Amino acid sequence: MILIAGGRMIDPKTGVDAPRDLVIEGGRIKSIRPCPPERAGDAGTALNAGESRGYEGIIDARGKVLVPGFIDLHVHFRDPGFTYKEDILSGSAAAAAGGFTTVVCMANTRPVMDNPETLAAFQERAALSPVRVYTVAALSRGLAGAELTDMGELKKLGAVGFSDDGVPREDPAFLRKALLAARDLDLPVSLHEEEPGLMGVPGIHDGKAAAALGLTGSPGVSESALVARDCMIALDTGSRVHFQHLSAAASAAVIGLAKKMGARVSAELTPHHFSLTEEAVLSRGSLAKVNPPLRTGADREALIAALREGVIDLIATDHAPHSDEEKARPFREAPSGLIGLETALALGITNLVGPGHLSLPELIGKMTWAPAAVYGLGGGFLAEGGPADITIFDDREEWTPGSFRSKSSNSPFTGQSLRGKIKYTICGGKIVYQDGEA
Repeated sequence: MILIAGGRMIDPKTGVDAPRDLVIEGGRIKSIRPCPPERAGDAGTALNAGESRGYEGIIDARGKVLVPGFIDLHVHFRDPGFTYKEDILSGSAAAAAGGFTTVVCMANTRPVMDNPETLAAFQERAALSPVRVYTVAALSRGLAGAELTDMGELKKLGAVGFSDDGVPREDPAFLRKALLAARDLDLPVSLHEEEPGLMGVPGIHDGKAAAALGLTGSPGVSESALVARDCMIALDTGSRVHFQHLSAAASAAVIGLAKKMGARVSAELTPHHFSLTEEAVLSRGSLAKVNPPLRTGADREALIAALREGVIDLIATDHAPHSDEEKARPFREAPSGLIGLETALALGITNLVGPGHLSLPELIGKMTWAPAAVYGLGGGFLAEGGPADITIFDDREEWTPGSFRSKSSNSPFTGQSLRGKIKYTICGGKIVYQDGEA
């Protein structure tokens, strides 16, 4: 048994926010009990010999925050096909270092996750991970948008949803057909929304930063136009549709309207989209090149408001590793994407909780219980008998990202002072990350 003593427990499912002691046994939470007042907080007293007896391990959580393990619905572990950038085990190490106990990988691998053989091989490798690694399957064969995958068979093998992430679905008739098929399987479809016909150079907003670089970027309407279309198709079909990495204010407004109309839609916001604007491209170059691009300050403010109001349901990282050599190419040629697992919590505390946009319990809900609900995953809560997937962090500790557990280091936040440091990550009752350990 492991005792976690004296931490501030935040559970978004029940609304508990109070000092608690947790006991873990056999991969489950055996008990949750009130922490004695004299042991709560930074100045609380340590456990005495009698209280410590009978435990294999004790984690002193005084002055720390104890929450469900984070869940990320949008990561790229590049496995199979691009494992020089990341693989399941290195991506899992990055996830654990960021406090994540559950992740969902995207299907744009090589070969594409569009067939039973590729999915089964992935599942075998994922079973070796220290955290829970799931994957969506591709919506269309080869991500080509012409032929549906065998969605029923892929569901049987463990796919938790479907997505052609990285490739928007241009043909509305094909998308409607796909949504109907997914509806019959009761699985969600996650959409990357950028209309190619309205895009300029991908990865940069068509605004001041693009003009300064002599480029024609991609305007917000390239996203919001597809979001509007697909909200209506979702409403028509009754399908569950999840909108990935929103970047434009108009997109959030449309999703809010669609929800009021009864559409079964949800949406995510990335840490980079709530932390940065298009100007980051001028100072960080291709490290700030992402699809969809970082946009204006007004877009950022509107997205944060939508997250606070529940129009945007959750936070997901879109963790997208690339090699140093790839990111060093000229801006037009450099791939879009950045790593995000290891900085997500700190960016949330620094840029959402610190300025008062969200409370700490609200932030935790956006990273645990809310994402668990979209794909119907277990976890996202703390309860007796529930899974011992637990993250412990110091919400006041300042640190500077510099080295990463990921194979890649393409982060625009390197060298920036952030607040909120992961101390322990526990998955299935096992400590999979401890701050300060190699």
